[in-house]
Amino acid sequence: MNLDPALVEILVCPQCRSGLFVDAEADELVCNGCALAYPVRRDVPVMLVDEARSLDVS
Repeated sequence: MNLDPALVEILVCPQCRSGLFVDAEADELVCNGCALAYPVRRDVPVMLVDEARSLDVS
């Protein structure tokens, strides 16, 4: 995954507006607030809540 750090810095979760961090192993951007993981496909973040997977392990 090759994302510009400046881009990652300005992106926020579309659901809760929290910051995101890169999970390079999983090719995802992970929300610090609501625990959603957004896929990155061909170096393009897919910032759609419907495309995100939940990280809740309840």
